[in-house]
Amino acid sequence: MNPDFEIKLHEMKLVLTKAMLDKFAKYYHFLEQENQVMNLTAIISEEEVYLKHFYDSLCLAKAIPLKEQRILDVGSGAGFPSIPLKIAFPKLKITIIDSLNKRIGFLRKLTELLELDDVELISGRVEELPTKGKYDIVTARAVAKLNILQELCLPFVKIGGYFVAMKSVNYEAELNEAKPGILKLGGIIESIIEYEVSTGLKHVMIMIKKNKPTELTYPRNYSQIKKRPL
Repeated sequence: MNPDFEIKLHEMKLVLTKAMLDKFAKYYHFLEQENQVMNLTAIISEEEVYLKHFYDSLCLAKAIPLKEQRILDVGSGAGFPSIPLKIAFPKLKITIIDSLNKRIGFLRKLTELLELDDVELISGRVEELPTKGKYDIVTARAVAKLNILQELCLPFVKIGGYFVAMKSVNYEAELNEAKPGILKLGGIIESIIEYEVSTGLKHVMIMIKKNKPTELTYPRNYSQIKKRPL
């Protein structure tokens, strides 16, 4: 395992068991293997995967005490951030939705390999999900601009829950553009948490709390969202 990963975990006071660390090792090797036949990630060296994917995903625990929450991960790709979170916090209930069936196929094999339960995998578009207002946390990482992402995520957050947008430190313009839509969809920007992923690389989590219901007309279909963001 990458020693910098261990140092980072120690800094955030997150203790992983040997069984959990073994799952991360299996995750890395399976990702490396499958990435040779399908495009899952441009980051593939062991050191970078452990820091820029695994540790970055686990940083959600810096913002919210994680126990048994119900999490929806939108556009999860190769499983980030939800699968690392599930490994470290086994009682989480995870739903992953991705529009590409091949990626869901990869995640199905991965969750079987890692023997993870309470992980629901859905191939499709999030706008079509019937479970509005049901999730404690909705996450999205490197999916789309925030003024589009907010409509794909906030309708599915329960009152009192959070939409967590994981972004680079160059987020200000995106956030300013998205503010009217966040309010319209029932959210409020509670905080912005900046953290260091690796030396010289910083990311942020934009914490948007759901404080009132979203109108049932949202989310619209994707073409409308993209053409006329809120």
